Amino acid sequence: MKISSVNVRKITKENSRLKGIASVLIDESFAIHDIRIIEGDNGLFIAMPSRKTASGEYKDVCHPINPEVRKAFEDAIFAEYEKTENPE
Repeated sequence: MKISSVNVRKITKENSRLKGIASVLIDESFAIHDIRIIEGDNGLFIAMPSRKTASGEYKDVCHPINPEVRKAFEDAIFAEYEKTENPE
């Protein structure tokens, strides 16, 4: 798996833990949109796209299967986040 490109849109709402939204293209053939970049108690983390179930819980629509793939996503998204200079 190769992450082909990452696009990040920074969010600058006061008192918001949401810091940005990312889209990732994998192998020039599969796109994942609406990956949230969130400021947690221990720094930034990513939250994969999710939807609300009938019971009111949120379930990820897609997600990495192992820690190595999650780290690859985090590294690519955080690198692009740091390069993004034009906050919204």
